Amino acid sequence: MGSALVRAARKGTLRLHVRTKAGTVRKRGANVLADTPAGAPAGAPARAAGRVPGGVSGAASGGAAGRVRGKASGGVLGRTSGGAAGRVVVVGAHLDSVPEGPGINDNATGVAVILSVARQISRTPLRNRVRFAFWGAEEDGLRGSEHYVTTLSKAERAKIALALNFDMLGSVNGVRGVYDGDASLGAEKDPPAGSGAIEAVFRDYYASRGLPVTDSPYTGRSDYGPFVKAGIPAGGMESGADGNKTTAEVRTYGGKAGEPYDPCYHTMCDTVKNVDFTLLGTMADGVLHAVRHFGAAAELP
Repeated sequence: MGSALVRAARKGTLRLHVRTKAGTVRKRGANVLADTPAGAPAGAPARAAGRVPGGVSGAASGGAAGRVRGKASGGVLGRTSGGAAGRVVVVGAHLDSVPEGPGINDNATGVAVILSVARQISRTPLRNRVRFAFWGAEEDGLRGSEHYVTTLSKAERAKIALALNFDMLGSVNGVRGVYDGDASLGAEKDPPAGSGAIEAVFRDYYASRGLPVTDSPYTGRSDYGPFVKAGIPAGGMESGADGNKTTAEVRTYGGKAGEPYDPCYHTMCDTVKNVDFTLLGTMADGVLHAVRHFGAAAELP
């Protein structure tokens, strides 16, 4: 899947299309989806139309709506039609960007990947229901995902087996980072039981391909944080933000030591030119593998 995504992006034919059912996608600041008319793709002309991949139903705002700085902010939720309703795998990426930047690596890359994954698994038999979440207001303190998690009933929260998060997947000086669910680095947030098993699925996949991965600190500072706080196993991938690449990482991945993973993090140069499409392709492959694995698994973490 990753190679197809990369080819589309390089040709300029990649669009992030979401068509919602009747409702309103609420706006905030620089949200790259919600600032276009309902149904328009993020980062594309306002006239463009879109559709949810076959087999995935969606609704605007849903339980992910909230208020930020006095303004309404919303997300988009969709789910597979198949899979047990009592065994839910949440797959998320944030839609918004900071006012200072277009938000292509942060986080149109994550959004593009999980939309592509939704299209792929719509044709896959599933044991477990997969819920795709496109969060608003991440840049304002994880407000969208936090509102979603905290407003779920106890019964609905108990149905969520795990949450996967994908934030910044194509950093130009990046690494193939997997959230450190087994706390081998010493986590800032204690990973809920089962988070190490999520990490292992990513690690085993890349090991089978002979590709290196790097532990990404388990900080809870992206949209998996509210799930962690609620005791729900969580994991995912990222390629690096404003931290600096180490000499050891350069030996593994190439790039420049002592320079930021994403030199355009939260700035105006976070455009399509600010994406390593080769890295993005391998990250996308891992995301698809993990979602397929957990969507079909007889046992979940």
